[in-house]
Amino acid sequence: MSELIKVEHLKKYFNVPAGVNHAVDDITFQINKGETMGVVGESGCGKSTLGRTIIRLHDATDGKVLLNGRDITSAQGKELKKLRENMQIIFQDPYSSLNPRKTIYQTVSEPLRLSGRYAKADIDNATKEIMDLCGIEKRLRMCYPHELDGGRRQRVGIARALALRPEFIMCDEPVSALDVSIQAQVLNLLMDLQEKMDLTYMFVTHDLSVVRHISSNICVMYLGQLVETSPSKELFANPMHPYTKALLSAIPSVDLDHPMQRIMLKGEITSPINPKPGCRFRARCPYATEACGQPQELRELSKGHFVSCCRVGEI
Repeated sequence: MSELIKVEHLKKYFNVPAGVNHAVDDITFQINKGETMGVVGESGCGKSTLGRTIIRLHDATDGKVLLNGRDITSAQGKELKKLRENMQIIFQDPYSSLNPRKTIYQTVSEPLRLSGRYAKADIDNATKEIMDLCGIEKRLRMCYPHELDGGRRQRVGIARALALRPEFIMCDEPVSALDVSIQAQVLNLLMDLQEKMDLTYMFVTHDLSVVRHISSNICVMYLGQLVETSPSKELFANPMHPYTKALLSAIPSVDLDHPMQRIMLKGEITSPINPKPGCRFRARCPYATEACGQPQELRELSKGHFVSCCRVGEI
């Protein structure tokens, strides 16, 4: 498969009163066309910031983001507006991300109108087509967001993101605010749309069961850095980094013959503000040694399986 998104040594720092917050720190990976890259990790690890920096909602501090081989990190003005037609975001909260003063029809048609590429009749036809694809009933088109439940609101958010037929969609925990039964419906909708429209997703979540269901490849983040990246099946079958193992051990199991063996992490979480060199997980890692104080790099231990841990061969 050909490469759609390539991230090279991407960094995003925020200045705070205590120093510099290293929210995203030297991340490199790629996403091939038609695939889904899952990004997992606990709250505050930088998952959403990474996604928003890739699609230029945040400006990168350093590094590059390439879309179809083109560096988009420094794009501005009309060039950036044009690029954004090809990369969109589905937000986590399906209520606050919608304008309460616009009807569902107005919300979905707005990207088409702002692009300036469509006649009025074409806007109407394209809007109705994408609403039908996303399962939004005709009777709801003149409703306002407060009149819909969470699942329907998220369908509106998905339709708005897909209105201009982008190639790349950044999904920022799009089902975490929904009931479990509605989560399954929205996930299945996203997968169906990916197949019909040849979409490429970056799927940010803290729910490992969700990411296992939808992702082709998975990146595991810890405090702004990638600690492991692998094809989805390989990661769940053979996790290598101690942090990944701890995450997977927290997945609930209904198998009475093989009860959950929870790995409890102890110790203080390292601050992302002015962090010291070395593995940021070492304060909580049961296998940490003095060598973990040295800078860690992602190493390919099997085909497509990269791990950032100097002791991975000994564990």
